[in-house]
Amino acid sequence: QVQLVESGGGSVQAGGSLRLSCQISGYTHTSKCMAWFRQAPGKEREGVAAVYTGSRPTYYADFVKGRFSISQVNDYTTVFLEMSDLKPEDTAIYYCAARKVGCGLTDYGMDYWGRGTLVIISS
Repeated sequence: QVQLVESGGGSVQAGGSLRLSCQISGYTHTSKCMAWFRQAPGKEREGVAAVYTGSRPTYYADFVKGRFSISQVNDYTTVFLEMSDLKPEDTAIYYCAARKVGCGLTDYGMDYWGRGTLVIISS
Protein backbone atom coordinates (compact mmCIF):
# COMPACT_ATOMS: atom_id res chain seq x y z
CA GLN A 1 0.00 0.00 0.00
CA VAL A 2 1.48 3.31 -1.08
CA GLN A 3 1.45 6.04 1.53
CA LEU A 4 2.59 9.64 1.41
CA VAL A 5 3.06 11.53 4.66
CA GLU A 6 3.69 15.27 4.75
CA SER A 7 5.30 17.17 7.59
CA GLY A 8 6.81 20.56 8.31
CA GLY A 9 3.79 22.79 8.10
CA GLY A 10 3.25 25.55 10.61
CA SER A 11 2.68 29.22 11.17
CA VAL A 12 5.28 31.85 10.32
CA GLN A 13 5.33 35.56 9.62
CA ALA A 14 5.55 36.98 6.13
CA GLY A 15 9.08 36.90 4.81
CA GLY A 16 9.88 33.76 6.76
CA SER A 17 10.79 30.27 5.60
CA LEU A 18 9.53 26.73 6.01
CA ARG A 19 10.61 23.34 4.75
CA LEU A 20 8.00 20.75 4.00
CA SER A 21 8.83 17.06 3.76
CA CYS A 22 6.97 14.22 2.12
CA GLN A 23 7.92 10.62 2.65
CA ILE A 24 6.62 7.93 0.34
CA SER A 25 6.45 4.28 1.32
CA GLY A 26 5.19 1.13 -0.33
CA TYR A 27 6.04 2.40 -3.81
CA THR A 28 7.76 -0.27 -5.87
CA HIS A 29 8.25 1.41 -9.25
CA THR A 30 11.75 2.61 -10.07
CA SER A 31 10.67 5.98 -11.39
CA LYS A 32 8.10 8.47 -10.30
CA CYS A 33 7.11 12.07 -10.26
CA MET A 34 6.54 13.68 -6.89
CA ALA A 35 4.75 16.97 -6.63
CA TRP A 36 3.41 19.53 -4.22
CA PHE A 37 -0.03 21.04 -4.53
CA ARG A 38 -1.84 23.49 -2.32
CA GLN A 39 -5.38 24.52 -1.62
CA ALA A 40 -6.23 27.80 0.03
CA PRO A 41 -9.60 28.38 1.71
CA GLY A 42 -12.29 28.91 -0.90
CA LYS A 43 -9.93 28.25 -3.78
CA GLU A 44 -9.22 25.34 -6.08
CA ARG A 45 -6.20 23.15 -5.62
CA GLU A 46 -3.18 24.29 -7.61
CA GLY A 47 0.17 22.81 -8.51
CA VAL A 48 3.21 24.29 -6.79
CA ALA A 49 6.26 22.25 -7.79
CA ALA A 50 7.13 18.83 -9.15
CA VAL A 51 10.24 16.75 -9.69
CA TYR A 52 10.88 13.54 -11.58
CA THR A 53 13.16 10.81 -10.29
CA GLY A 54 16.75 12.01 -10.35
CA SER A 55 15.76 15.65 -9.97
CA ARG A 56 15.47 16.10 -13.71
CA PRO A 57 13.38 17.88 -14.69
CA THR A 58 11.67 20.11 -12.16
CA TYR A 59 8.53 22.18 -12.58
CA TYR A 60 7.44 25.31 -10.72
CA ALA A 61 4.33 27.42 -10.75
CA ASP A 62 5.06 31.00 -11.75
CA PHE A 63 3.90 32.32 -8.40
CA VAL A 64 6.65 30.43 -6.53
CA LYS A 65 9.60 30.73 -8.91
CA GLY A 66 12.60 32.09 -7.12
CA ARG A 67 11.05 31.50 -3.70
CA PHE A 68 10.39 27.75 -3.51
CA SER A 69 12.68 24.86 -4.32
CA ILE A 70 11.83 21.17 -4.66
CA SER A 71 14.38 18.44 -4.08
CA GLN A 72 14.68 14.73 -3.29
CA VAL A 73 16.92 12.58 -1.16
CA ASN A 74 19.20 10.18 -3.01
CA ASP A 75 16.90 7.16 -2.70
CA TYR A 76 13.92 9.21 -3.91
CA THR A 77 11.79 8.27 -0.91
CA THR A 78 11.51 11.78 0.45
CA VAL A 79 10.83 15.03 -1.32
CA PHE A 80 11.28 18.47 0.19
CA LEU A 81 9.76 21.82 -0.55
CA GLU A 82 11.94 24.65 0.65
CA MET A 83 9.83 27.78 0.91
CA SER A 84 11.28 31.23 1.49
CA ASP A 85 10.04 34.80 1.36
CA LEU A 86 6.63 33.49 2.31
CA LYS A 87 3.60 35.67 1.75
CA PRO A 88 0.14 35.63 3.32
CA GLU A 89 -1.24 34.36 0.00
CA ASP A 90 0.89 31.23 0.43
CA THR A 91 -1.42 30.21 3.26
CA ALA A 92 -2.94 26.87 2.32
CA ILE A 93 -2.99 23.16 2.95
CA TYR A 94 -0.03 21.71 1.09
CA TYR A 95 -0.40 18.22 -0.36
CA CYS A 96 2.19 15.82 -1.63
CA ALA A 97 1.32 13.61 -4.59
CA ALA A 98 3.01 11.02 -6.76
CA ARG A 99 2.46 9.55 -10.19
CA LYS A 100 4.10 6.75 -12.12
CA VAL A 101 4.08 8.21 -15.62
CA GLY A 102 4.71 11.75 -16.68
CA CYS A 103 5.27 14.77 -14.50
CA GLY A 104 3.88 18.24 -14.10
CA LEU A 105 1.68 20.55 -12.08
CA THR A 106 -1.74 19.22 -12.96
CA ASP A 107 -3.48 17.14 -10.32
CA TYR A 108 -5.14 15.07 -13.02
CA GLY A 109 -3.20 11.84 -13.30
CA MET A 110 -1.68 11.83 -9.86
CA ASP A 111 -1.88 8.29 -8.54
CA TYR A 112 -1.31 8.86 -4.83
CA TRP A 113 -1.97 11.69 -2.38
CA GLY A 114 -1.00 12.57 1.14
CA ARG A 115 -3.38 14.08 3.65
CA GLY A 116 -1.76 17.49 3.63
CA THR A 117 0.01 19.83 6.02
CA LEU A 118 -1.24 23.29 6.93
CA VAL A 119 0.86 26.37 6.27
CA ILE A 120 -0.24 29.71 7.72
CA ILE A 121 1.56 32.93 6.87
CA SER A 122 0.70 35.98 8.94
CA SER A 123 1.27 39.54 7.80
